[in-house]
Amino acid sequence: MVKIRLARRGRAKLALFDVVVADARAPRDGRFIEKLGTYNPLTNPATINIKDDRAFHWVMNGAQPTDTVKAMLSLRGILLKKHLQIGVNKGAITQEAADKKLNEWIQAKEAKSQSKVEKLTQSKQAEAKARREAETKIKEARAEAIRKKAEVAAQAAAAAPAAAEGEAEAPATEGEAQA
Repeated sequence: MVKIRLARRGRAKLALFDVVVADARAPRDGRFIEKLGTYNPLTNPATINIKDDRAFHWVMNGAQPTDTVKAMLSLRGILLKKHLQIGVNKGAITQEAADKKLNEWIQAKEAKSQSKVEKLTQSKQAEAKARREAETKIKEARAEAIRKKAEVAAQAAAAAPAAAEGEAEAPATEGEAQA
């Protein structure tokens, strides 16, 4: 039995996967028949690069995708294309109608994906702006505290010579009082 599945590569905690067609008896990262593409689950949204025509070829020839790969193929429209092609083969629908349905579905899916990417980008920009504003407030508060500390130090420095003069005179009066 031939399966379409993921083969892991990449280092620890930074997994990348190859989408491969392999014999079901072969080990996960072992021998495969053909590499169809790559899958990176760490990006948001996950990056899926698959040769659609080759994946469609293998699905039509009976290759069984694993659950994860089945979800990816469904997301890319390959399973819908298979479903429509089976309808064309049975004569239930024309090839032109099937192509039209597939193209409409793909355009809707791309628009939805694009809106998600834009929304994520906007939220990241808003978070960065909020962080910058918070840092600015903290910076201003620190500058104000430093300015107040400098004023207190200046006042203390101004008061210190006056106090020193007062102390210098005070012992003399005390000495006179004792004498």
